[in-house]
Amino acid sequence: MRANAEGPGVVMRPAVWLATLVVGYIGVYLCRKNFSVALPMIQEELGVSRAELGLVASVSTIAYAAGKFIFGPVIDRVGGRVCFLGSLILVAGFALAGGVAPSLGLLTVVYSANRFAGSASWGSMVKLVPGWFSARGLPLAMAWLSLSFVFGGVCAVLLAGQIAAWSGNNWRWVMAGPALVLIVIWIWCWRVLPNGATQAQANANRGVTEGFRLNQLPELLRVRQFWVVCALSFALTLLRETFNVWTVDFFKTSGGAEMSNRMAAFLSTPFDACGALGIVVLGWLFGRLGPRGRMHLLCVMLVLVALLLQSVPWLSQHGLWSVSLAIGAIGFLAYGPYSLLAGILSVEIRGPAYVATVAGVVDGVGYVAGFMTGHTFGLILDWGGYELGFRFLAGLSVISAGLCLFLYSRKRT
Repeated sequence: MRANAEGPGVVMRPAVWLATLVVGYIGVYLCRKNFSVALPMIQEELGVSRAELGLVASVSTIAYAAGKFIFGPVIDRVGGRVCFLGSLILVAGFALAGGVAPSLGLLTVVYSANRFAGSASWGSMVKLVPGWFSARGLPLAMAWLSLSFVFGGVCAVLLAGQIAAWSGNNWRWVMAGPALVLIVIWIWCWRVLPNGATQAQANANRGVTEGFRLNQLPELLRVRQFWVVCALSFALTLLRETFNVWTVDFFKTSGGAEMSNRMAAFLSTPFDACGALGIVVLGWLFGRLGPRGRMHLLCVMLVLVALLLQSVPWLSQHGLWSVSLAIGAIGFLAYGPYSLLAGILSVEIRGPAYVATVAGVVDGVGYVAGFMTGHTFGLILDWGGYELGFRFLAGLSVISAGLCLFLYSRKRT
């Protein structure tokens, strides 16, 4: 009754807080994905090879995965707001430092520190959100939160490209410029996000309990759902990152000499665009289904992904536009389950007290798989081309579908 008496402004506050987190995480991506735009400029000015530039990406990915494992327990102990704001301002600082790095070696160190600091952002967000929404509304809220990493990459590339145009292709501005935007975002987040007392009251209103202790971690390792979610994270991250890395090359290879890079990139966009829609739709459905219905829905979705993947080589013989539609359908069906793993499922495993730790491990396992995407899938393509590659991904989807049937225990269903 008290919430109703305080009027619609109180009801709207969680939505404003959620939107603020989304903007904040997009800001982290502005200082992360800009490196891909700066790559050719760095290579030209510093005279380094692609292999040397690739090392920057590899080392920074290792730093990011390590941060996921390390920061989870810290966030659960210290709190989401402090860690989120700390992550954002550190990312901005390291991004500015990246713009003045005098050598590729120092750029590698600074950019890896940037990624390491940014790894705390997601766990901080999922630590905050459970206190703001009801059990039924939480899956959809987490789905909206997941859109931040989908749109973050798009916004980062667009902003970095614009900075490159303004600066006459100066890679230092491309690396440092987005930090100025992130500082403005940080000020907004600092002013809008609930302070400790407000967050504690929100947690109390939703029945969210705290009390995380490191000595309770063995309890986590005995939860079957935790291991199932980690396995799904490995498989679905490998699927997602493979599409992110190789889809443009697939269209370029299938289209032959007449296929331009621009058209190949355009044909690959439905994967992310439809994936964003799939995240929201599945988030809405997840809050309205019981455990048995959730398992069956996820299983069916991933079986359909496997069937679509198996059909891609055949569809490529009948026109690449049909392949583009199929890839959009794969994105719609695969992105939703992927978004649940470090979101609502991490909350469910041991509750909000553990959520940052669980989400960090789940994400970290996924990024180990993501690190394998380039080399391992490249070997598969060398052995049997894209037909073998899509069969491999289809098998991965079938395994993931089977894992979904073990997501909830019989007692819980």
